Amino acid sequence: MITISGLTARVAGRLLIDNASLSLPSGVKVGLVGRNGTGKSTLFRVITGQLAAEAGSISLPKNARIGQVAQEAPGTDDPLIEIVLAADKERASLLKEAETATDPHRIAEIQTRLGDIGAHSAEARAASILAGLGFDHEAQQRPAKSFSGGWRMRVALAAVLFSEPDLLLLDEPTNYLDLEGTLWLEDYVRRYPHTVIIISHDRDLLNTAVNAIVHLDQQKLTFYRGSYDQFERQKAEADELQMKAKAKNEAARKHLQSFIDRFKAKATKAKQAQSRVKALERMGTVAAVVETHVQPITFPEPEKQPASPIVAIEGGAVGYVPGKPILRQINLRIDNDDRIALLGSNGNGKSTFAKFISGRLEAESGVVKRAPGLKIGFFAQHQLDDLVPEQSPVEHVRRLMPEAPEAKVRARVAQMGLATEKMSTPAKDLSGGEKARLLMGLAAFDAPNLLILDEPTNHLDIDSRRALIEALNDYEGAVILISHDRHLIEATVDRLWLVNNGTVKTFDGDMEEYRSLIVQSGKKDDREKSASNSGEASKADLRKANADRRAQLAPLKKKINEIESLTAKLQKQIQLLDTELADPALYEKSPAKAAEKAKLRSMAVDKLNDAEEQWLELSAEYEEAMAG
Repeated sequence: MITISGLTARVAGRLLIDNASLSLPSGVKVGLVGRNGTGKSTLFRVITGQLAAEAGSISLPKNARIGQVAQEAPGTDDPLIEIVLAADKERASLLKEAETATDPHRIAEIQTRLGDIGAHSAEARAASILAGLGFDHEAQQRPAKSFSGGWRMRVALAAVLFSEPDLLLLDEPTNYLDLEGTLWLEDYVRRYPHTVIIISHDRDLLNTAVNAIVHLDQQKLTFYRGSYDQFERQKAEADELQMKAKAKNEAARKHLQSFIDRFKAKATKAKQAQSRVKALERMGTVAAVVETHVQPITFPEPEKQPASPIVAIEGGAVGYVPGKPILRQINLRIDNDDRIALLGSNGNGKSTFAKFISGRLEAESGVVKRAPGLKIGFFAQHQLDDLVPEQSPVEHVRRLMPEAPEAKVRARVAQMGLATEKMSTPAKDLSGGEKARLLMGLAAFDAPNLLILDEPTNHLDIDSRRALIEALNDYEGAVILISHDRHLIEATVDRLWLVNNGTVKTFDGDMEEYRSLIVQSGKKDDREKSASNSGEASKADLRKANADRRAQLAPLKKKINEIESLTAKLQKQIQLLDTELADPALYEKSPAKAAEKAKLRSMAVDKLNDAEEQWLELSAEYEEAMAG
């Protein structure tokens, strides 16, 4: 059990967490959510002791090991596999001692302990984790310094997963993963044997890998049972009940205040008026629901859409070094209403293909035809560095509209989803999400017919990702999307292309089939090959196996559904009792009835806690069984 009691934390004088309390059962998989800047990473720093709390406490089990991804990725001469193995400090220490130990009793103790912690299978486990994150056997033997920073961050992630801490803290781990790595991580976290708290804006990850949500909002922490979708429904229902309770509270207060105002000056009514004053004080107020507004994103519509195909490739090959193409034998066409997502591991050529389509890379061979007058907008995360640090969004846009009046310039900035107060802020002082909005707006400035987005969500929170989905679905042009966010892909595209084995081909399955193929395959190279070559028979076998497993687990699933139904009823019962207990008339007319309702509420809360504990245990059992 992890217990947070009355926690208050500030950063640079800004209050982020105020008298917040929370209890998490052992083994729970928690998604920590909240708008950017609310203090999620700050909470991690308090848990790990990097930041002292202003007040309150965090209680962890004795000797509990906390693990999180190192802020600096390893860049040494050590092979990747050795870096990951070294993350298990106890194993490394025992192996080192075993080399010099001479006492037979101590040697026996060391070997026994090495057996207990699975030290002899450690290398295979470390290799499996690295493979899941995209490193084949050859890459695992290479020195860390030979990889880029993004790939080294994967090594840091592999190291903390291998060390298997009792409390695993992950802060936006998918930002440096591709879709394949994200799918693997979802499955790994779901089956992880200990407690996990993960900060993420990836909706699918929060629906697949966790079984509880903690919402950090208005400086408070609130626990919700279930996935992110279930959290959204519960939050909406609670907000609706709170708004009703507030309206009722305000009406009751207004009625009491009216009596006080009318009779407080009359001697015959002074006593009654004074009792109403006390009742008004006891009643208190119900807090208003704070609604957070997310700026919409708008992509300008193309003035005229060329006839299809807008891009046609026959026998195309492309690369960076003459005679050494990265992709070859490309035979594809893009129509003016296409919505295409590019699948495939990082390093297979997705970004190369995007640059090829946009004209940033010329064909080494083959024929490429682009429609006359075709306009292409291109966004990539690395282009964030191209923003001029000292210039504001208005200044960036004014360069493209030198003759336009100030009002029109600001109107274009507003279409990018930047609030009025951010329009004059230097780019260096904008958040990552605000920079991404600005850059996407600049990429689409000339109303392109084809919009190419390469990992657009890395700095966007869930609400901003929803705004991007709405913008893409409203946009009339064609779209090519590279993203590790499966929810974004499923909500915006209708075609899947797989970049794999040195070429680009259509993938006939859906995202769920692709996810199953990725998770259930043993090696990354093999799984991509099976994804591109899988026939109907293998898909049918996969569906049958999943159906058989679901049938076997039907009684357990039924019990989970029954508990979910019970918890929903208990939550509604508690909310109804809270509304009734907030009415001061209940205490004046029937104190005994008020006491009875308070007792019923306490009993309902106890039942709810028991049900939630049982739900977490059974859900973990079901998910582990489904994972096989």
